[in-house]
Amino acid sequence: MIKLAVYGKGGIGKSTITSTLAAAFAARGKKVIQIGCDPKADSTGNLLSGEELIPVMNYLRERDADPESLDEISKRGFGNVLCIETGGPTPGLGCAGRGIIATFHILDDLQLMEKEQPDVVLFDVLGDVVCGGFAAPIREGYAEKVLIVTSGEKMALYAANNINEAVKNFEDRGYASVMGLILNRRNIPNEEERVSAFAKERGLEIAADIPRCDEINLAEDQGKTIVEMYPENEVTARFFALADRLIQEDASHE
Repeated sequence: MIKLAVYGKGGIGKSTITSTLAAAFAARGKKVIQIGCDPKADSTGNLLSGEELIPVMNYLRERDADPESLDEISKRGFGNVLCIETGGPTPGLGCAGRGIIATFHILDDLQLMEKEQPDVVLFDVLGDVVCGGFAAPIREGYAEKVLIVTSGEKMALYAANNINEAVKNFEDRGYASVMGLILNRRNIPNEEERVSAFAKERGLEIAADIPRCDEINLAEDQGKTIVEMYPENEVTARFFALADRLIQEDASHE
């Protein structure tokens, strides 16, 4: 099973990257779960064509009870991807990190993995602050690999460095490791050079290079991914290449 956490600072495009990668896996015939671990609860929108999905934390507040079935807190999107959002606390109250941990415990109680038997599980995680809750996918052993989405912008690389350091803190416990970076281009000056230098200094690779692309935005306007709307696009091919690589690596470890 591929268990991958995608991290990145807010606004860097990690939800677009994650949902597009999920769609690529699904198009390859894989059974996929995507779990959005961001208080904004907007990770899976491009897989659901605009359908509403109640985040787990909203469910808990509104019902004052734990869900009794996965159907109450999940929906299936493009390619039958099972979509779940953790959500967060009421703004200004509570800790978003705790919401992630609470959601994971609920999913364990509902036997998500045992019932679904997925081929791929993707965690889409906010990376501006890598506190205990936001580190849960790597700290608790849910994810085995981490991809960090960044651009060449200063704050994106700052967040990427913090995420990389956070993952390294758990390496000796056999938890997740950083597979590499995804360069989600912003077309700033010397962007490739900046990210390449950053990666080289930390012994990381650039696992995928995603150029700015109008078709990505056009697809998102329809609540879809570029994989669904423009399957023959050159950028779509880059997501398929990353998905294929991960599938091959997983098969080689079985």
